[in-house]
Amino acid sequence: MARRTSTLDSVGEYIADRRRAAELTLRQLAELTGVSNPYLSQIERGLRRPSAEVLQQLSKALRVSAESLYVRAGILDPEDHPSSTVETAVLADTAISERHKQVLLDVYRSFVAEDAANPSDPGPEPEPVAG
Repeated sequence: MARRTSTLDSVGEYIADRRRAAELTLRQLAELTGVSNPYLSQIERGLRRPSAEVLQQLSKALRVSAESLYVRAGILDPEDHPSSTVETAVLADTAISERHKQVLLDVYRSFVAEDAANPSDPGPEPEPVAG
């Protein structure tokens, strides 16, 4: 039971943190997601466990990966679904705006997709280390 409470607190705190970073009120987030204001408040305080559908709506509104919310909510096992450390780092950085985060993620994802489409191009060879 302690794990469940810890998981609910973790996802709720994370959602509240991301909402504040996006400079959204609970009411604004409720409007963006179609989820009621009281229900969002209960999620943020760790009193309610959000469904996968609610987490999906929250991920879109907060511009975070749904996978990261699923892991925090205990829906996915982090070992089975490792998140991108690059994406996680960009999303966690409070020094850049939400708009800039989205631009960085779009560029990063386009590079990843391009590399996946052209696996025969390994890129430059690393320089040998003298020693």
